[in-house]
Amino acid sequence: MSAASEAGHHDHSEGGQAHGSVKSYVTGFVLSVILTAIPFWLVMGKVLPNVVWTTIIVLALAVVQIVVHMVYFLHMNTKSEGGWTILALIFTVTLVVITLTGSIWVMHHLNTNMMPMSPHDLLHHQP
Repeated sequence: MSAASEAGHHDHSEGGQAHGSVKSYVTGFVLSVILTAIPFWLVMGKVLPNVVWTTIIVLALAVVQIVVHMVYFLHMNTKSEGGWTILALIFTVTLVVITLTGSIWVMHHLNTNMMPMSPHDLLHHQP
């Protein structure tokens, strides 16, 4: 065993890719459990009276959990594979943001610009 792997640093497999130590996997697991338990407690315990703040906090903790998974389990950093993994991540996040923002924008405008139905129409269209 090399001195680096005995000291708890990243081990390298035959392909030269870094793999995490048991300590880093346990740290990632504990952080993931905490980042799952807090939103569960916030929602189920109705800790915050405002639903908007609860939603914002849950979404922020979800983003933190995504970062924890990428760092501790996927071993993504700026040095791995010459930075191409981070570039691919940035491209993917950009596409997801464009898609979600565009979808929400379209749905909002469809909802805003729909013709309102009269009460008479509502009665005839119910099953």
